[in-house]
Amino acid sequence: MPLSQFHPIIRTWFSRKFQGPTDAQAQGWPAIAQGTHTLISAPTGSGKTLAAFLTCIDSLVRQGLELQDSPEIQGSNKGLPDTTQVVYVSPLKALSNDIQKNLAGPLVELQALGEELGMPLPEIRTGLRTGDTKASERQKMAKRPPHILITTPESLYLLLTSNSGREGLKHVKTLILDEIHAVADNKRGSHLSLSVERLRALAEGPITCIGLSATQRPIEEVARFLVGNDSIDEQGHPQCRIVDTGFARELDLDLQLPNLELGPIATHEVWGETLDTITDLAANHGTTLVFVNTRRLVERVSHQLAERMGEEAVVAHHGSLSRAC
Repeated sequence: MPLSQFHPIIRTWFSRKFQGPTDAQAQGWPAIAQGTHTLISAPTGSGKTLAAFLTCIDSLVRQGLELQDSPEIQGSNKGLPDTTQVVYVSPLKALSNDIQKNLAGPLVELQALGEELGMPLPEIRTGLRTGDTKASERQKMAKRPPHILITTPESLYLLLTSNSGREGLKHVKTLILDEIHAVADNKRGSHLSLSVERLRALAEGPITCIGLSATQRPIEEVARFLVGNDSIDEQGHPQCRIVDTGFARELDLDLQLPNLELGPIATHEVWGETLDTITDLAANHGTTLVFVNTRRLVERVSHQLAERMGEEAVVAHHGSLSRAC
């Protein structure tokens, strides 16, 4: 069973939260746990992020519990050491913000579950370092590095050029490259690959690299980008576990049009009917994504949906949102 490798707290949390692992998770977890470079190609919504992070969280949980049980360690020193062990890199700054928020929930739930099961967990800290990170937050991270660092290619480069950043990255064990297809074939990817090699040279032990993306073609070439030249065999094949669950998903597709006549400019009546339809659909589903093609429409649609559904039910997302959003 794929879940058998995890600590009982992790297994219990996952079983309460999900019906079972996805194909990407079931195939990726064993390789990641063995320290094998792993490239996961799976459709959006198939649990790729959790496939990458859960083994890392499991390792931090086990380390923390061992330290707490150690008679040689006293008092406040029983927590995890203040070192970064996991680095997550996304080419999209907005995605980095989302990942930090999405990690916060499971970590809080795991803490609560540990208390419930009589096995209090040590604090597992996450940190976000992008171009929007305040100077005060950067200074805090320099003094006390997070266990999981979420960043962008450019911010990773800057960290590797500073003494405090290099000191905090010496103990990295896992590197996660998300949306790897977006950088594998361009100058930004070349720049990132240099930072990855510098991180490997800096780290005191081997680093397991995990690549994530929904679209990767040719996938073996992306795997070469992920592992670097040192992990290519004599036949030119990357020494990497490739998990490819396909990029097509089974869809239940329905097309809905307003009952009112459409013209070159949508009337208030058409807008109202369309937004009412979206509200009804959202009420019958757990999560609803609404796509529009401009920043102005993002803000307009989210505002009008919030009036119908409540402020807490609607979140706007576009590349120009401020850091506070």
